[in-house]
Amino acid sequence: MFLKKESLEYHEKPRPGKIEVVPTKPCETQRELSLAYTPGVAEPCLEIFKDPKKAYRYTAKGNLVAVVTNGSAVLGLGKLGPLASKPVMEGKAILFKRFSNIDVFDIEINATDPKEFVQTVKNLEPTFGGINLEDIKSPDCFYIEENLRKQMNIPVFHDDQHGTAIISGAALLNAVKVARKKMENIKVVFCGAGAAGIACAKFFTTLGVKRQNITMVDSKGVVHEGRLKEVDAYKAYFAKKTSLRTLQQAMRGADVFAGLSMKGLVTKAMVKSMAKNPIIFAMANPDPEITPEEVAQVRKDAIMATGRSDYPNQVNNVLGFPFIFRGALDVGAKTITEEMKIAAAKALALLAQEDVPESVRRAYGDVQIKFGKEYIIPKPFDPRVLLWVAPAVAKAAMESKVARHPISDLQAYRQSLEKLLGLSRGFMRDIINKARGGEGALSPAKQKKLKRIVLPEGHHLKIIKAARIIADEGLAQPILLGKKSIIEKLAKESQISLKGIEMMYPLDHPKLPKFIEHFYELRKRKGITHVSAEKIMYSSSTYVGCMMLREGEVDGLVSGLTKSYPETIRPALEIIGIQKNKTVVAGIYIVLTKDHVLFFGDTTVNIDPTSEQLCEIALGTADKASYFNISPRVAMLSFSNFGSSRHPLSDKVRDAVRLIKKKRPSLTVDGEIQANVALSPELMAQTFPFCEIKEGANVLIFPDLQSGNIAYKLMATVGRAEVVGPILIGMNQPVHVLQHNCDVNDIVNMVAITVLEAKDVK
Repeated sequence: MFLKKESLEYHEKPRPGKIEVVPTKPCETQRELSLAYTPGVAEPCLEIFKDPKKAYRYTAKGNLVAVVTNGSAVLGLGKLGPLASKPVMEGKAILFKRFSNIDVFDIEINATDPKEFVQTVKNLEPTFGGINLEDIKSPDCFYIEENLRKQMNIPVFHDDQHGTAIISGAALLNAVKVARKKMENIKVVFCGAGAAGIACAKFFTTLGVKRQNITMVDSKGVVHEGRLKEVDAYKAYFAKKTSLRTLQQAMRGADVFAGLSMKGLVTKAMVKSMAKNPIIFAMANPDPEITPEEVAQVRKDAIMATGRSDYPNQVNNVLGFPFIFRGALDVGAKTITEEMKIAAAKALALLAQEDVPESVRRAYGDVQIKFGKEYIIPKPFDPRVLLWVAPAVAKAAMESKVARHPISDLQAYRQSLEKLLGLSRGFMRDIINKARGGEGALSPAKQKKLKRIVLPEGHHLKIIKAARIIADEGLAQPILLGKKSIIEKLAKESQISLKGIEMMYPLDHPKLPKFIEHFYELRKRKGITHVSAEKIMYSSSTYVGCMMLREGEVDGLVSGLTKSYPETIRPALEIIGIQKNKTVVAGIYIVLTKDHVLFFGDTTVNIDPTSEQLCEIALGTADKASYFNISPRVAMLSFSNFGSSRHPLSDKVRDAVRLIKKKRPSLTVDGEIQANVALSPELMAQTFPFCEIKEGANVLIFPDLQSGNIAYKLMATVGRAEVVGPILIGMNQPVHVLQHNCDVNDIVNMVAITVLEAKDVK
């Protein structure tokens, strides 16, 4: 029920839906308006009228895909109709944009007649560079795609068919290799004869599987010659002369099982009857035909894939359609040929055989990822997929003679694709994956290893929601401080389960008297009496949470949602304290823009730092950037550029640069420098070619708290950047302060960062 409510809120707020149209050209002045519309727009119109191919030059057609459905077979939900399927199509649009920077209009058509549907989509051809068909029932989907491919001069791709076929085909290529079998000899059983099942079976034959070695099974049993019941022309293609009638019979001696059906249809006995080194693709969603745990109980030699992210070898369509369309659009393909699909599958298969870079392993929790039984398909969030699949598809399109504007230099094209990835893409996703220890179900052993993070503001609904997500994601063991009755009441009202979430009323903590004594000992020479120590500990859950951290009961603390910054950081400084080799604590923000990951420091703690303190803040912020796998290039900011304006404020920054270079000569740092110059390699090269941060800064150190605090808030509001923080550096133990009234995702992000730091505590 919590997931339902959360999902509805996600789709409703802050504005309905998941997509918007954003202009790519300025339209602020009268002249820009005259270029964007009348009279200037007449010029590209006339050019396109003379040469239709110029539509790809002067309009967005070449990067625009229609995701089209009639809602007749929405995945896992059935026949919802066009209107109710719109959220799914908007979701598909997000995936296109997120993974390959392709723009999408979702088109929901109120047409159940396949011929009417075909005519409607065909009439849209002038608008789009490609058509992605989605969630259309079988066998209508076959008729629709076949006719649109014949009648349209742009790529038409039914992802439910070919997406699953391509990804499972890539998995099959590698599974056969690992199992040491030959494609032409393997016997394959298909369970499920819908659009995906038939498309996968056909695609497997293009990869070398013999049609006579495929046994197709549907809800009525084996599809065989002479069977009349529920056998259309598409199923009939795989009908063969056989005495087999049931799935159980078909599985005996089979090399491969490909499931696109329902949960629990395959038994352990069936798996046991398969051939040596069986290949099992249980791809039913959300629950497979048989789980990897069940298979492991009877076959240690099995190679297994599912459609789920919590098991190895996920057959996920997102590995296919964004990159297939990217390659097809970039060469102006007229259609998607069989050769292009094969190229995509082979590219995925070959990528899985490559050594996995450390950056990808870190994103999945530093787990060992190596080609073999547990890794036959690339991970869905591996950024290299774009760089492998899109060029392979583009090359195949050119070789198939369907490319309108071929690419002469594929290496240069590949480099241009790298720019699409952007450093900020998936930054927090990688942190969360690493914090939770990568993929995989949350086993009891893994549960025991979860870091314990205390959240002192347990009475706040946002904290309770965040705790639910933290527990569900396997990020940490959340501990809410507050009265159990209040927390339970809030959770019940919002239909949130508290399973797996610890609750503790601070005043009932068995060690509270001990905490008071320890706090008194820590602060008795700082003006704290025993009475005041007792009063503070009884009145503040944050103080109790900090004592729990100091005493080793928890591994980290996150607080500050309802309190002012000083109210939250003061207990941490008094109880946890500063690292021995540090003199200051600083607050930094990670600022994520479309193309950049920037580290801002100090934004929350030191009002007017000295040169020595600026040096320490800069080194600490640079270290934090390195911790998050960003090679730091540090700009010490000022209103002055390299002495252009002499003033004590700019002199302070210049002195800090001198200290940094003395303490850490290897660090790329320069200043004093203005922000616009620091972030513009072009401006820097023109004006200050001697500057060391030639590629532009990614760590910005502000001369005082006022400028840093203003800067990050402007970026978050006017600049629409995502800001993560504040992240405290210089503390003895992992403690982080939430922004006042931040949202649930911000809380989850801060817990993920806290967990990562807790893992590094010796």
